[in-house]
Amino acid sequence: MELAYYSDYAVRLVNTEEPLRAKDSLTSVEAVRDLFGNNQEAARRTTDADVTRFRSVRGRLRAVFEAADGGDETLSVNLLNSLLLEFPVSPQISGHNHRDEDGRPLWHMHLADHPSNATAGYAAIAAMGLAFHLTEYGVDRLGLCEAAPCRNAYLDTSTNRSRRYCSDRCATRANVAAYRARKRLEADRSESTGRAADSAQRTAAKGER
Repeated sequence: MELAYYSDYAVRLVNTEEPLRAKDSLTSVEAVRDLFGNNQEAARRTTDADVTRFRSVRGRLRAVFEAADGGDETLSVNLLNSLLLEFPVSPQISGHNHRDEDGRPLWHMHLADHPSNATAGYAAIAAMGLAFHLTEYGVDRLGLCEAAPCRNAYLDTSTNRSRRYCSDRCATRANVAAYRARKRLEADRSESTGRAADSAQRTAAKGER
């Protein structure tokens, strides 16, 4: 498992809430367990108390993205560092049961957590994954979708740092909205120009009389 994979833990958790739409899908133990994906061993540790704890961590992770999106790199790093200190992990080399064509283990770095509860384990992995992404690609690669009212978090891995939306759906929606806005502006300008021309004609006619 590549270390970059762990950064998705942070994105998945942050995006369980859409503040501007007053939507929150993190309302049950089942919803929390779904966030773990294939890591069902960790998911089984989840209890009712983790729902509230996950929401608290979610707010802190969103704050990291908000600071980065607002251009405050130092604040973003400081907020993430506080999570790393509170939820530590132990890097380990792992091969699991995966092997290459020659039967040799596919060694890779794995983040082993030693949590007191499911939230601590998830938060440790999410924070460390986000830290790897931030230091590898830059703070400005942590973004919030510009297609209001979405504001979902995303990780920009584009070659030219051009990503602005969390998904193709939001990008399309924003482009359509921008196109319609341009058309309305053009129509307003045309109408304004027409009224000005009519007024000028009426003024000229009065002058001729």
